[in-house]
Amino acid sequence: MIRVTVWNEYAHEKIEQRVADVYPNGIHNAIADFLRCDDITVRTATLDDPDCGLPDEVLESTDVLIWWGHVAHKAVPDELADKIRDRVYLGKMGFIALHSAHQS
Repeated sequence: MIRVTVWNEYAHEKIEQRVADVYPNGIHNAIADFLRCDDITVRTATLDDPDCGLPDEVLESTDVLIWWGHVAHKAVPDELADKIRDRVYLGKMGFIALHSAHQS
């Protein structure tokens, strides 16, 4: 069983109506819904959750972290970014970084 956490800053959906129209439950839930199957357990987390949704217990039970960022990168505490980096460098967790690239 692969344990995936889909993280989203969940900011763009709140400030851009056209984004909210496409992803009414946030892009993190759209990605999570796509991934769910018998071989993958998926949880979601957002910047607004306690500990940005990624306390140690969540990181320790995540095999792959999918990270969606767009407009709130600076709001992520450096300490959290360091923990994620360390887990990836130690081979304890895979990391997929996604970023919206679009024209206004």
